[in-house]
Amino acid sequence: MANQDFSTLAIRAGYDPSKHFYSVNPPIYQTAGFDLVDIDRTRRLWTGTEGGGIYTRVGNPTGGVLEDRFTQLEGGKAAVAVSSGMAAISYTLLALGENGGNIVSSSSLYGAAQLALGSFYKNFGIETRFVKNRDDVAEYESLIDENTRAIYLESISNPNIELYDIDAIAKVAHKYGIPVVVDNTVATPYLYKPFEHGADITVYSATKEINGHGNTIAGIVVEKGDFHYDEKRFEHFYRKEWKMRDLQDNPRSPIEFIPGAPLIATLKIFFTEFFGGALGSFESFLTLQGLATLPLRLDRKLETTKKLIEYLENNPHVEWVRHPYAKGSRYRELADRDFPKGPGALFSFGFGGDREKLGKFIKSLNNVSYHVNIGDVRTLITNSQENTHSELPGDIQELAGIDKNLLRVSVGLEDADDLIADFEQAFKKAFEE
Repeated sequence: MANQDFSTLAIRAGYDPSKHFYSVNPPIYQTAGFDLVDIDRTRRLWTGTEGGGIYTRVGNPTGGVLEDRFTQLEGGKAAVAVSSGMAAISYTLLALGENGGNIVSSSSLYGAAQLALGSFYKNFGIETRFVKNRDDVAEYESLIDENTRAIYLESISNPNIELYDIDAIAKVAHKYGIPVVVDNTVATPYLYKPFEHGADITVYSATKEINGHGNTIAGIVVEKGDFHYDEKRFEHFYRKEWKMRDLQDNPRSPIEFIPGAPLIATLKIFFTEFFGGALGSFESFLTLQGLATLPLRLDRKLETTKKLIEYLENNPHVEWVRHPYAKGSRYRELADRDFPKGPGALFSFGFGGDREKLGKFIKSLNNVSYHVNIGDVRTLITNSQENTHSELPGDIQELAGIDKNLLRVSVGLEDADDLIADFEQAFKKAFEE
């Protein structure tokens, strides 16, 4: 099915009804454990020789369908579904940085990811080197040393909607034997496929556009499958592990357990086992349901995004708009090159009033909801400096470009004219016009 259209794969990939009692939809396997049948099958299951359910804490057949489907959508080797986008990010970077590596990272990220990189991962011996000029490929290169384990960035940054030349960054990374990890949450593989631009690992908060309905928390990690992990830099991927033994009780390394995807092998065998966090069956089901309509939803949202940006650019109470479609955006050329369908349905704008007026504006909105999620069917707005990025110290907020008057808008599926009318009446109330 790999050569079929995205829409077909999003509905059918990774699922054979004959293996699931001919259910049209992947069933919700709402069970803690699975019958092992006999001692010989137990041995096959525990050595990975036979696939099947063992215990839902380490994986579930509903989640397995999601993993297979996403692997095909991304064009990767293997995937793992976990309990949240932050689990996907943290598991990936902790696994790559084992024994104290460093990460070279963009400096404009989702707030929790930026805080984790900047301070929390230090508790595990992992240093982060933030790039100040995020558009300068040479600066990424200058921060790489013999202990760098990854370059990390977002394909569409949240909340500043920046784009980066990932092709060029990946070329530099691979020159030094460094994998590139891309958070593709805002773009999704429908709008942008990082593996086609040199990335080696993708992470997602499937809570967002992929699920798309604001009703579950989920994360996904996908490994492309052709990156060569240097044994000196990534010694832990070559370490023989009894837990990865074969049928003859020969210990194997992650490199051997899933050839081409040692990161996914590590996350499946160790991280979900010892940290927990595999995605539950019901959450997997909801994510699959949302994924099936992803192209339709994003196509609609992209059209609405254009209309909202045009309206806001002509509003006297808006100081600026950030999105590749906005006038004068320095990312328009990259958007045209790398995002032919469109560069996402997330944008931000500068509110041209004081905090009191901002409070009135947000309180007056009726068809736009004030909360921190993105990628919902509902249009959402938030003032990032006081919530999603409020945990960042002032100097880090400044580095990330989080202005005090920044309002982030996640475009939903409401009628564009209704949204514009809602913004208009809220502006009038805020500015007492």
